[in-house]
Amino acid sequence: MPSPRRIVVLHLAGRYPLGGIGWQAVHYVLGLARLGHDVYYVEDSGAYPYDPRVRSVVEDSSYGVAFLADVMARFGLGDRWAYVDPVTGVHHGLSRGRLADLYRHADALFNVCGATRLHEEHLRCPIRVYVETDPVFEQIRVAEGDRQAIMALEDHTHHFTYGENLGQPDCPVPLEKFAWQTTRPPVLPDLWDTPFDPRAKRFTTVATWRNAGKDIHFQGETYLWSKHLNFLKVIDLPARTTQPLEMAFQVDDDATRDLLAGHGWGLADAFAVSRDPMAYRRHIQQSRGEFTVAKDLVARTRSGWFSDRSVCYLAAGKPVVTQDTGFGKYVPAGAGLLAFDTVEEAAAALDEVNRDYANHCREARRLAEEYFAADRILAELCRGADL
Repeated sequence: MPSPRRIVVLHLAGRYPLGGIGWQAVHYVLGLARLGHDVYYVEDSGAYPYDPRVRSVVEDSSYGVAFLADVMARFGLGDRWAYVDPVTGVHHGLSRGRLADLYRHADALFNVCGATRLHEEHLRCPIRVYVETDPVFEQIRVAEGDRQAIMALEDHTHHFTYGENLGQPDCPVPLEKFAWQTTRPPVLPDLWDTPFDPRAKRFTTVATWRNAGKDIHFQGETYLWSKHLNFLKVIDLPARTTQPLEMAFQVDDDATRDLLAGHGWGLADAFAVSRDPMAYRRHIQQSRGEFTVAKDLVARTRSGWFSDRSVCYLAAGKPVVTQDTGFGKYVPAGAGLLAFDTVEEAAAALDEVNRDYANHCREARRLAEEYFAADRILAELCRGADL
């Protein structure tokens, strides 16, 4: 094992206080700590937080701070986090002095999701790792010569992406200027142990129906930062299978809700099932499996991206049926994890899972342990970052 290092994880669980984001933070912070590193979690991006109760960005950080404090305390990290209020500058968790000292003595920063535009204190750290969880957008900006994107990435010494297939012949997205290394979503399987339950009925997912603001144009194509387009392509799936399907979506307009319900999709309240990490985990553990699609820009480009959320399903021993993004070149699909391109293939995949559900559950957990376990993924990330 390499020598323990002091690592600061920059992320956004207080800025977006939802269960899935909280788990992403835990898998990185606790995963690195289990490798023996001295790990701290920090948010000081200067960005206003999102309050899921009112579905809006707000100036009051109290809800996000309380969420973050609870998440860190639940996993034994109660004295290892800091949140700097973007409006008042008040430091929560670590004091201003302790945070300044942490920055002075940190060996590495892991900027997960590219959550923070690095400032002077960050730049003093010798190893600054950019961990991109949503690929394609930044690579296209770099290829198009976007100076702002290039400068933000240049502030980092190492660059990692979940886009395992970027730069390959079957992917139109080039890798320019930066030496991108590939990684995957890490998971701590022991935190997702779930008894096998053949009575579980619903295939579920948790997502935002429509995202806006980050669509991008490249080489005559427009790629959308949204899943709704691909959900619409399989909207008649409930009529093609006896498997009950449920979406936990943030859908604000009645027309969309009526459209989905009219095609046989069950609808759940996204906030209710993801208000905190425990609710999010219960929702996944009580599901039969996951059915989902990917954002247009990661699917149509064959980026090789894989979802943090889907990894949680796998770790809970829940089979995943998901849209093919090219990940099958790197993570084997067929048992426990099934990929589709068309609605007909999606229906066939669901039927295949139900023909031998117990085996698919076992294989789901095996895939989580062999291809996404945090001890392996984060150890490889540290080696790639020269730690």
